[in-house]
Amino acid sequence: MLTDSKIRAAKPLAKSYKLTDAQGLYLTVSTSGSKLWYFRYRF
Repeated sequence: MLTDSKIRAAKPLAKSYKLTDAQGLYLTVSTSGSKLWYFRYRF
């Protein structure tokens, strides 16, 4: 489960990476430090 403290502590690395939560929700952290939320779903 993603918490506020985990999200704030996510620092940029040499490659972008994902922090996953349940049910298709995840946060990507880019090399520049920007953070983007994504929600994967099917219909």
